[in-house]
Amino acid sequence: MSADSIALTEGVYYILLALHQPLHGYGIMQQVEQMSKGRVVLAAGTLYGALNNLVARGWIVALPMATDSRRKSYQITTLGKQMVEAEIARLQELLDNGLHIIAQEKGGAEHEI
Repeated sequence: MSADSIALTEGVYYILLALHQPLHGYGIMQQVEQMSKGRVVLAAGTLYGALNNLVARGWIVALPMATDSRRKSYQITTLGKQMVEAEIARLQELLDNGLHIIAQEKGGAEHEI
């Protein structure tokens, strides 16, 4: 699957960003909420379903657990980083196109007056 053929959901995007450093589930939920300024709040079921999906796609890996820990940590893979970079490029294109249209509209409106 090509990195430029998928639009990521907001939740997946933030999970991948959070996992640029190893984190366990609760840490991911906290990091996502912090990065999104509270706008994106992941429920545990949603998070763990997404984590399983991301592991299956090879975008993240589950790290070996310490013998004294019950928390499984995850980290983004090179493929996952490529997916984030492709999503950033896609979002930048959306932003650039929107700003271009708005600027044209404002410029055209000024000429009409």
